[in-house]
Amino acid sequence: MSGADDKKTPHDAPATAMPASATFDAATPDAATSDAARVAAAAAADPRAAVTYRVTHETRYDYSQPVTISHHLAHLRPRNLATQQVHRHKLTVTPRPSTMTERRDYFGNAACYFTLEETHEELRAVADSLVTVTPPRLPDPDGTPPWESVREMVRDTRRRDLLDACQYTFASPNVPLPAEVRDLAAESFPPGRPLLEAVLDLTTRIHADFSYDPTATTVATPLAEVLAERRGVCQDFAHLQIACLRALGLPARYVSGYVLSRSLDEIDRVLEGADASHAWVSVYLPDGGWIDVDPTNDKLPTREHVTVAWGRDFSDVSPLKGVMMGGGAHTVSVGVTVAPVPADAADGPAVPPAHQRRAERPEPTLQAEQQQQQRMGGADPLSP
Repeated sequence: MSGADDKKTPHDAPATAMPASATFDAATPDAATSDAARVAAAAAADPRAAVTYRVTHETRYDYSQPVTISHHLAHLRPRNLATQQVHRHKLTVTPRPSTMTERRDYFGNAACYFTLEETHEELRAVADSLVTVTPPRLPDPDGTPPWESVREMVRDTRRRDLLDACQYTFASPNVPLPAEVRDLAAESFPPGRPLLEAVLDLTTRIHADFSYDPTATTVATPLAEVLAERRGVCQDFAHLQIACLRALGLPARYVSGYVLSRSLDEIDRVLEGADASHAWVSVYLPDGGWIDVDPTNDKLPTREHVTVAWGRDFSDVSPLKGVMMGGGAHTVSVGVTVAPVPADAADGPAVPPAHQRRAERPEPTLQAEQQQQQRMGGADPLSP
């Protein structure tokens, strides 16, 4: 089985969308939708207000033949960050796994491993998370350093945070660095231009020049084809912008998560990528940390994005992938709901990851997370 989600599946595994549950812009009159609408309206009135979301992510595999045994890796638990606090998370897998463990991977993401030893013809995984997102304090794009100085600092300076950022300047499995991407980036990066100003210009150009088309690509579509056809989905646009930045020697990483269906800053604006897991880009600003940009929506993520995992590209953070015996042909269906909920929904004890429960260690406070991230140069280690 290959990685599923982001509307991207292998050629032999066509995806179908599950019916979406209520989001704040839905017309259904149920109580959850009314609450979501009220929370969204309040958040729209105060751009600095934090927003709490309930995120439900359901993936279902249907097999044409029985599967006798399978092993899986999931990246579905949102990260704790200085601007994002995870209150609760639960992953329910059917059939029930014989083993299920969680650890941090190389990039600091929560990685859940599980094994199914029961013969089955359907696999269902439902992740349910409660997360509060606080808008970040973003720098003035014009006040950021010239992009060449950032490139040289990352290349030449032996500092822990810069060494970490340096690993995101190279080609990776889904992000080759052909000459075409450097040519594409060059227009946005004239000599001396401030880094963030140039990055935002490139983000706008990708959004304007490439069409969002869920039918155009699969997880196997190479970057060269996306460049030629000028269409794709969020995964493609994230890979493309990352390639452009790395071709110039700038650190850029792939971010996987979720996005609300409508902007809180422009309430009438629909955001693409809300019906499955979403992808965007993070670029490194020395002494300023990682700054996220969303080329699919031409937006600086503030409060509408929920971060789950990051890595070099999609291959590092696939929401769900695995290997199996049997199964024959299969289809995969994915449904994601991101719904604003009242802030008091976050009251009550947090549910720590499984290995933390065994050790009976509490979740860190947001202040502790911020201090730890500063010491680690933006990393997100699990609770001490």
